[in-house]
Amino acid sequence: MGIKKFWSFKAKDEKTSELLLYGEIASSTWWGDEVTPKQFKEDLDALGDIETLNVFINSPGGDVFAGQAIYSILKRHKAKVNVYVDGIAASIASLIVMAGDKVIMPENAMMMVHNPWTIAVGNAEEFRKIADDMDKIRDSMIVAYENRSALMKEEIVELLDAETWLSAEDCKEYGFCDEIEEAKEVAASLDEKYFARYKNAPKKLREPRTKGVEDEELRKRKLAIELELL
Repeated sequence: MGIKKFWSFKAKDEKTSELLLYGEIASSTWWGDEVTPKQFKEDLDALGDIETLNVFINSPGGDVFAGQAIYSILKRHKAKVNVYVDGIAASIASLIVMAGDKVIMPENAMMMVHNPWTIAVGNAEEFRKIADDMDKIRDSMIVAYENRSALMKEEIVELLDAETWLSAEDCKEYGFCDEIEEAKEVAASLDEKYFARYKNAPKKLREPRTKGVEDEELRKRKLAIELELL
């Protein structure tokens, strides 16, 4: 059975490529999985000697181990990484944002940071190993947020402990974002079910979606993902 990809790479020209991350970051955990992250890296390497990678994110989060792996792979890549938060970068998706050399957010986009958590099955020994791994990921997340922002470690810990939802203005003030663009319509991009698990999610994200006209560029990106992942 082939790998179910939640990512889509696309070459724009010889030196510039795109990575689309819309929806959940992995439908199953990458804990103990060496094959899927290897496939992600191989897809990235297949783009060749690119100089710029534009990453487009609209995600409610997902598997913490997948997000950590993607962050590390992007951070190590020699290309300039521009991250565009098209709508939401919540939970582990916000860590992926930190891999950007430059981060751009529309004025109505949001980011959410919190302590990593996961769902697991296994025996006591496996749970102890998962807990240790989660602690290590939390420590690495704190370092990533600290390196990208103007915040001290203690301030970042407070944001994580509180499950903090940040506006684009907040992100720019803290140093998580470099540039703010004009607002984009993203209300119909993510299902409200993804936000029910978060205690502090804004009310507008928990409410059932209303049909409307989405930003043309966003609709094209969503269609591109659907076609790429078939």
